[in-house]
Amino acid sequence: MADVEKGQMATPTAAAPAVNASNGEHPFNHATFDASFARQAAIQGLGIRKIANPGPLGLYAFALTTFVLSLYNVQARHIAHPNVVVGLAVAMGGLSQLLAGQWEFVAGNTFGATAFTSYGAFWISYALILIPGSGIGAAYPSMTEFDNAVGIYLMAWFIITFLFFIASLRTHLAFNLLFGFLFVTFLLLGAGSLTGSSAVTKAGGAFGIVTAMVAFYTGSSILFTREDSGLYLPRGFYHTNNL
Repeated sequence: MADVEKGQMATPTAAAPAVNASNGEHPFNHATFDASFARQAAIQGLGIRKIANPGPLGLYAFALTTFVLSLYNVQARHIAHPNVVVGLAVAMGGLSQLLAGQWEFVAGNTFGATAFTSYGAFWISYALILIPGSGIGAAYPSMTEFDNAVGIYLMAWFIITFLFFIASLRTHLAFNLLFGFLFVTFLLLGAGSLTGSSAVTKAGGAFGIVTAMVAFYTGSSILFTREDSGLYLPRGFYHTNNL
C-alpha cells in the first residue's frame, strides 16, 4: 500500500481470481469494492493502480458555475448582466468538466462520461455566446431575434437534460434530483428567453440555485468517504451495482 500511496505501481502478491467460465468475468464482490473500482479492475486487471474518481471534479465544476449564473439570473445584488461568468464557464464549468468526462471514459462510466462532456461543452458554447468578440450576438439585428435564438438553444438543452434524467433513474436519488431540477431550470430559462418574461427567467434562476446545491451535495458524497474523512453522505442507491 505504501508504494501505491507514493504514486507507484503495486506488485500483486496474490494470484488473480479465476475467471468465471460461464461469463468470462472476474468474480468481483460489489459489497466489498466500490463500483468505480470494479469497473477499472475489469478494464485494467487486478494489481494496477486505481484511477482517481473524476466525479467530484465534474460535479463541483458544474455546481459552482451553475450557482454563480443562477444568482445572476435572479438578479442578486441587482446584477442584470451575466458576463462575469464567462471566465468561470470556460475554465471551471467548461474545461474541468470536459477533463472529468474524458477520465470517466477511461473508467468505463458511460453515463458520467457523456454527461460531464456534454455539459462541459455547454458551458464553453454558452461562454462564446456572451463573448462580444465571438460576433454571435452582433449577428442579430434585434434583441428580440437574439433572445428567441437563445431560447431555442436552451430548449434544446432541456431536451437532452430530460434524456439524462431518464437515464439517471437507474442510478440513485441524488442524480434523479440533480437532473430533475436541471431540466426544469432549462425549461424555465428557455421559456423566459422566448417570451421575454423576466419573472420566468428568475424562476429558472431559482431552480438553478437548487440544482447547484444538489450538485454540491452529490459531489461531496463521493469526495467525503468513510475511509478518507470519516463522513458519509447518502445518495439513495436503488441497486447494489451502481454507476
